[in-house]
Amino acid sequence: MVIWGDDIGIGNISAYNRGIMGYATPNIDRLANEGMLFTDYYGEQSCTAGRSAFITGQHPLRTGLTKVGSPGSSIGIQERDPTVAELLKPLGYATGQFGKNHLGDRDEYLPTNHGFDEFKGNLYHLNAEEEPEHEDYPKEEWVREMFAPRGVIHSFADGRVQDTGPLTRKRMETVDEEFLAEALKFMDKAHDRKQPFFVWFNSTRMHARTHVKDETLGRSGQGFYNDGMMEHDDHVGALLDKLDELGVADNTLVFYSTDNGPHFNFWPDGANSPFRGEKNTTWEGGFRVPALVRWPGRVNAGSTSNEIMSHLDWAPTIMAAAGDGSIREKLLEGHRAGSKTFKVHLDGYNFLPYLTGEEKRGPRHEFFYFTDDGNLSAVRMGDWKVMFSEQRAHRYDLWREQFDVLRQPKLFNLRRDPYERADTDSNAYNEWVMQRVPHFYKSAVVVGTFMKTFQEYPPSQGPQSTDPAKFR
Repeated sequence: MVIWGDDIGIGNISAYNRGIMGYATPNIDRLANEGMLFTDYYGEQSCTAGRSAFITGQHPLRTGLTKVGSPGSSIGIQERDPTVAELLKPLGYATGQFGKNHLGDRDEYLPTNHGFDEFKGNLYHLNAEEEPEHEDYPKEEWVREMFAPRGVIHSFADGRVQDTGPLTRKRMETVDEEFLAEALKFMDKAHDRKQPFFVWFNSTRMHARTHVKDETLGRSGQGFYNDGMMEHDDHVGALLDKLDELGVADNTLVFYSTDNGPHFNFWPDGANSPFRGEKNTTWEGGFRVPALVRWPGRVNAGSTSNEIMSHLDWAPTIMAAAGDGSIREKLLEGHRAGSKTFKVHLDGYNFLPYLTGEEKRGPRHEFFYFTDDGNLSAVRMGDWKVMFSEQRAHRYDLWREQFDVLRQPKLFNLRRDPYERADTDSNAYNEWVMQRVPHFYKSAVVVGTFMKTFQEYPPSQGPQSTDPAKFR
């Protein structure tokens, strides 16, 4: 079972923040107490990239899904790129996805055309969903036909697709309850059939704009956003309770996370993180996300990991947990799953031996930070981060302004300076960097090795552009 929030920061979960924000998330914390909490876990810089990285195990540059998906776009997950669901189906799993998808606007991109038996959810970010209700939304009918968001979709692998109506501001107050109800029913039905299940629950909480029902307002005593966060925690609790009710909790791997770092420029309707930067930047605050893993009897309860792990790593890890520990090698050569044959380069590593204690260290030693335009901005190699470009803008401007390409990279040690403050706040920073220039040389080799993999396994498509002349 995979449970995701949306745009949730490390600072919003009490297992990480120790109560500093004035409210608690006891159900999410339960996963930390009964499993493993990660400190150095990476999503991607925005919604679509984070979701595609998880469900395909391929870098978003490779799938062309680096940019936030928009209504009317022709960009979406391609048939040639396998999902975890497609790879699990031949192993007998029931597969269900509930909540936000954000991997394409068209029917061909729906989860039920990519390995899932059932999907009920929305296709975009919430602020896009409510745009048609704005008084200044364009009045031309052709604009609505081309660019208005589709409604909440309920679809099935047999081809049935039902539009259940628009996701209005009012519906946003309770839409996660709709998704939760369908997820719980799906689990019940799979259990009745004695069939193992893979469920990906994608809450719309806490993406802006937050609309909470009257009964929830005031619950946290710390504003509407934190009220919504407590409601999200309730939904996590309902999913965990269902596992207990079905008697399968001890045999179910549970993973909690989110897609990307906080969208802080929406504050007070935005998440919090101690790390520098935010969503759509390549500072740590744009990529580092909460991650909690529980698997009773397999993952040590109450443990903390400082290993580098990424959304990319779950495709091979889940497959290994399901019994296929060589899926990465199979896909490099060509692997048939159901009626499709896939030949792709998974960029993730199998973390199962580490999670279960068979190995003391995780297999990932590097992480590549790409912008949503598909440009390499930084690389992490162990404790060291080399930054080739930086986003200097703040607030909404960071979505508008270009990244500044550096003539000489910046260097950070993410153990000694995890919040990336030294370049702006330390008198000794430049001298410190000058004595460590060989890390730049090393980064050239590490990046070059990664980029060479695109020669045999090229991108499925180019990223979406916000340039009107290039929009497709």
